[in-house]
Amino acid sequence: MALRREPHVLVVGGSDSSGGAGIARDIETISSIGVRTCLAVTALTVQTHEAVMKIHPSQPDLVADQMRAALQANKVAAIKIGMLATAEIVVAIAGVLRENLQVPAILDPVLASTSGQALLDARAVAVMKCDLMPLCRLVTPNLMELALLVGLEPAVDEGGAVWQGQELLAAGMQALLIKGGHAAGPRSTDILLHFDQEPIRFDTPRLSVSMRGTGCMLASAIAAHLANARSLEDSVREGKLFAFKRLQKNAAGRN
Repeated sequence: MALRREPHVLVVGGSDSSGGAGIARDIETISSIGVRTCLAVTALTVQTHEAVMKIHPSQPDLVADQMRAALQANKVAAIKIGMLATAEIVVAIAGVLRENLQVPAILDPVLASTSGQALLDARAVAVMKCDLMPLCRLVTPNLMELALLVGLEPAVDEGGAVWQGQELLAAGMQALLIKGGHAAGPRSTDILLHFDQEPIRFDTPRLSVSMRGTGCMLASAIAAHLANARSLEDSVREGKLFAFKRLQKNAAGRN
């Protein structure tokens, strides 16, 4: 069974019937980096590129059972977590992570869709922050998600974003990647924060194009490189470059 010995990324997240985000984007990204995937589906959604019409969360024990089966069947070298839907699902996933602390988990804290539809209920946000985020090797909030997680208004500059990130780290997180895609200016800068270490900046030109699923893409690319035994810093650098090139290609296709 050679397949079982190949490194896999376990993708934990929701479906997207449009194919623009969620596990469809995760699988596409990880496969293009040459890493295999296995799945645990947290929710079925009905959505287009413009709106989310329906969300049907999975049963929490079903999510946990999917994860355990994937971990048993394959050499899972990283876990990528996206849409969580409910507090009960958050608790179930955290339970499986505690059983597999040797496998690095990347959490993209998806709180709302691009169209503004809530993808995680309010009670679940507190549970995610307390029970799940400290178990993850990296959490990748954008500026709006970071502000919601620390209970403040969105940062207006890089210094404010770093301060908010350090507040979140002080609550027990291992590392944060603050995504600068929603900031202003000619450069798009993501900031990697570790406790008691200087921030590390990853910088690319800002492109005048938007694309659904970029958060899924970045976190999945980082997970794929971690699965290939790259360091966290190298994985973030390669993930950022991957997402930039995809956006660049998307922009070229529209011209």
